[in-house]
Amino acid sequence: MNGDTPDNGFVEVIAREVAADPGNLALREDFVTLLLEQDPDRAATELAAFEARGGDPARARLLRARLMAARMRTSTPVPAPADEDRQDSGAAVPASLWDAERPAVTLADVAGLAEVKQHLDTAFLAPLRNPELAAAFGQKPGGSLLMYGPPGCGKTFIARAIAGDLGASFIHVTLADLLSKWIGESEKAIQSVFRHARAATPCVIFFDEFDALGGRRTSGGGGSHAMRMLVTQLLEELDGMAGANDGVYFLAATNRPWDIDSALRRPGRIDKTVLVLPPDAVARAAIVQGALDGKPADDVDVVAVAAATEGFSGADLGHLTTTVLQQAMVESLGKGELVPVTTDALLAAAGGITPSTTSWFDQVAPVLEYGVDDGTFDQLRAYRVKRGMR
Repeated sequence: MNGDTPDNGFVEVIAREVAADPGNLALREDFVTLLLEQDPDRAATELAAFEARGGDPARARLLRARLMAARMRTSTPVPAPADEDRQDSGAAVPASLWDAERPAVTLADVAGLAEVKQHLDTAFLAPLRNPELAAAFGQKPGGSLLMYGPPGCGKTFIARAIAGDLGASFIHVTLADLLSKWIGESEKAIQSVFRHARAATPCVIFFDEFDALGGRRTSGGGGSHAMRMLVTQLLEELDGMAGANDGVYFLAATNRPWDIDSALRRPGRIDKTVLVLPPDAVARAAIVQGALDGKPADDVDVVAVAAATEGFSGADLGHLTTTVLQQAMVESLGKGELVPVTTDALLAAAGGITPSTTSWFDQVAPVLEYGVDDGTFDQLRAYRVKRGMR
């Protein structure tokens, strides 16, 4: 056996450890890394599980880019829905790149966030769950939605849950999946995404960090020209939502909705929005409890921790619990005995953390005051009034 290839027996040992401790995200990440060279398809499955359980989005994006590179090296064959993927001067994107998974999570698995879920249901999901009624009013199966809000608040998880609610396949697209140094290749990649989605209907396409792709088209050099071409290609595909894309749902997430090209926001394109807020007290308690499950913890009062972490994002709470677990481990090593995580330790650590959402709300304030608002920020304005923000 090649010395660079992990022994299959060792892989299965790690697989059993992951199954025994499914909430151990560090172990899951290591397992994905281990599988990348040996079994990219299995790595893709484990990466989806890593993301579904709240893995760090930045780490997930890096792993997805590495997965793409691994598949290009190994040329893993996956049936393509059409031969157009290989036309012209070679394949723009390997057919194996777009994994149409079937999420097991639904919005019922999203703790708290009652207002967000209610708005999602009213503005987006209700017509899709009742296709016959929607058809009576001339509505076709499909749709588009832009989710915006502070980073680290679970937009990717919610997108996957929406697909689960709809019983749809799910294709997760990042900027790293699309960009190429070759002219025209990125546009072909966008075409390929939609072709795969049409072949897997009902299917949700989810574009993460959408402002990086769908940003405003400005005059300038080659970089802005390339961006104009990308946005133009995306507009062509979105305009197909009224016809060829029946059964394709387009979701996008951004931290900077004010930077999205206005042409993408016109009626019939991405004309629905939902604000994904920082997790509420119920959600924060559930996130902390989930992070501590199976770990040495001394009857932690997660309600008290939730009350002390107002404004924390899901990523902030992950940082909090990881920090305190590491502190407890170091103390345990020093004493030679198990020292569990306590409520006091979590509260003390929380007091030293500034919520990452604070900078986002500071950044959005001048946009609300001086920017042009087409109704996108109605929810955000109401939230700021409710919270007493200026």
